Formats: sequence, C-alpha cells, structure tokens
Amino acid sequence: MAGVARVGISGWRYAPWRGDFYPKGLAQRRELEYASRQLGSIELNGSFYSLQRPESYAAWRDETPSDFTFAVKGGRFITHMLRLRGIEVALANFFASGVLALGPKLGPFLWQLPERVPFDAEVLDAFLAQLPRTTTEAAALAARHDARVEGRTWLTTDEDRPLRHALEVRSPTFDDPAYFALLERHGVASAVADTAGRWPFFTAVTADFAYVRLHGDTELYASGYDDVALDRWAATVQGWLDAGRDAYVYFDNDMKVRAPYDARALAARLGVGPIAVETNP
Repeated sequence: MAGVARVGISGWRYAPWRGDFYPKGLAQRRELEYASRQLGSIELNGSFYSLQRPESYAAWRDETPSDFTFAVKGGRFITHMLRLRGIEVALANFFASGVLALGPKLGPFLWQLPERVPFDAEVLDAFLAQLPRTTTEAAALAARHDARVEGRTWLTTDEDRPLRHALEVRSPTFDDPAYFALLERHGVASAVADTAGRWPFFTAVTADFAYVRLHGDTELYASGYDDVALDRWAATVQGWLDAGRDAYVYFDNDMKVRAPYDARALAARLGVGPIAVETNP
C-alpha cells in the first residue's frame, strides 16, 4: 500500500505574508483558517518556544478542516536548555500542555537539537525511550506534570492512537552509523533537513515515515525552490510513498514569503492537499 504525503509550512503567523499569501484585509485571527484550506498540514512551532495552553490547541483543532494534520515541535527547554538530560518532568509538562486536545489532527512530533549538542548515544537512547508511542501513553505521562502547569492542563485522549516522533540534529557528530541504528531501533525518523549547506544533510530513513524540513534551497530561511528543485523533491517523496512510507514535508523558508507557495507547488506535483479556496476577509 502506498504511503500518504502531507505537505505544509512551518508556522503561519508571519507579517510579510499579509497582503501577499494572505489576502489583503484578512483578519489575523483567520490566518490559520485560510492557510489550512490551502495546505494539508502545518508544523506548530510556537510549542518550541514556550508551553502553549489547551484552549489554544483546541481552537486550532476547531479552525481547521476535518482531514487536516498538525505536526508539533517539541519544547526547546527540553532540547536546548536541558539538552535531553533530566527531562522527566519537563516532558510531562509538555505533553500536559494541551497537545492531546488536537485529537485526530495530531500528527508527528519534531524534536530539534542545536549544533552545540553532540551525539551521545547513552543520553539520546534514554531520551528516545521516554517518548510516548501512543496517545494513551502520552496522557499517562502528562499526568505526572508538576505545579508549573497546574490549572492549565489537558490530560485525556479521545481514543488510543499511535504517535510518531522525528529528530532533527545539527551537529556533524551525528554522522555516525550508531546514531541511525539507534533511531531505527526506537522507530524515530531522522529528519531530512535542507539548510542550504549550513548543517548536516542526512537522508537515511529510519522509521515507517519520512519527515522533511526545507529551510531554503540556496539561502537559509530565505530562498525559494525552483521547478528543478521541486521536481527533485517530488521524486524523492514519491519514492518514499511508493515504498509504503508516509511523508511529512514542511517548508521553513518564510522570510521572503516563499514557504506557502513552494508548499502548494510541491503538493500539486504529488497530487495531494486541498484545492485552494477563497476566504472572505
């Protein structure tokens, strides 16, 4: 059976997009509504910077179509500050913050490590072992939250669903067969990150799905992807789909308003995603 592709953008709240991708006069509170009807998925990145609230996740769920999917970026407190060490409570707080309120629209989690964090097999193995693999496991983990999120938690799941995780790394020390073997053992995807040559470009597929972040073809966060580059990525993704793997692809080249257009162009090449519809301002 062929895999399913989800193509979208990383975040949606960008001032330069207003009056360009977003129609002139569109209320900011309706930007997610608009974007979710242009694309099939969005990577939530606000969750990376701080713990969001359950009511926010519930609102995002309700503002998007029934077949929409959110990827959720894991908190930088866990990955950048604690550097994956002593993260038991922080991980519980993250899963208690409301991600389960997304219900059936909850897609994979992305965990990103900064360049200063090197490959440490023991630390990484312990971290990956703590990640919940189902929504029921996530709810049980969330119940172990501490007082910092008391009164603003979501601790239930509507049904038990599998959860997926992907890891994006930026230190060249991860270019090690032991790293990819570790991901494969835990069923975690090695994120394919195109960073215009800034950070390592790993293409190994270590899970039953692929996770791609396109940060810019020639200029980090800024340059778009021309027809040749989009054709190349479409062929790569189609290869995963034909092999039975799902694929999640997110464009993060937002500075010059390229991300949403490139995402639509790639989705069209793959024959996926919603048909663009008009939203009245």
